[in-house]
Amino acid sequence: MTSTSIFTPEGMYRFAGKLAVPCLVSAAIVALIAFYLGFFVAPVDVTQGNSYRILYIHVASAWMAMLLYVLMAIFCILGLVTEKKLWPMIAASLAPTGALMAFLALWTGSLWGRPTWGAYWVWDARLTSALILFFFYLGYLALQNAIPDWRRADKACSVIGIVGVINVPIVYFSVQWWNTLHQGASLTSSGSSIHPIMLTALLVMVAAFWLYTFGATFARLRSIILEREKGEEWAQELALKGEL
Repeated sequence: MTSTSIFTPEGMYRFAGKLAVPCLVSAAIVALIAFYLGFFVAPVDVTQGNSYRILYIHVASAWMAMLLYVLMAIFCILGLVTEKKLWPMIAASLAPTGALMAFLALWTGSLWGRPTWGAYWVWDARLTSALILFFFYLGYLALQNAIPDWRRADKACSVIGIVGVINVPIVYFSVQWWNTLHQGASLTSSGSSIHPIMLTALLVMVAAFWLYTFGATFARLRSIILEREKGEEWAQELALKGEL
């Protein structure tokens, strides 16, 4: 494995630099397509009217919040097992975007809940477990910034990342395990009960969120790598060349 492998801080710094902006630009374009399909092409829902359209953002962000936490936990485990410094950097880079997605899911869910349930918030099993997931994200970010030594911070944050992942299946299966107000899944392994154009708009929105996640994570990862590797020869060479 060479020093420029993407599995090293230097290689990942260069790799992320090539993809960050293209991913963010692509995310904006795909998101506009998703908004057009969801808000102008998709038909009005028979029971919920136009209020259901917020679900294109809500469902996509909720999926992303859960998936990103699982990814973050995987990188936390890799960091502890292999003791490679790149894996905790990736976990730290994913956390802010995961927290954003969790917040979006809670916020858009409350906007949908007001006309549907008559309240912005209820202590429903799905909502409560989703809120706990958001708090796990916040706890990870707070601990990451509270400990000056990034090595100690990574180990401490790994505990939160690994323990918190237990909550992800609780969020996902809460509507099946308990009697909740939250509607069940419309998209399952056995098929979909969603109108084809609605499903297309949702999947396009998910693609936009993934592209944003890649772009934001790559940009954030470059900053973290540069901060932690600033004493390395390759980082100092880039600084001298003005290529940072």
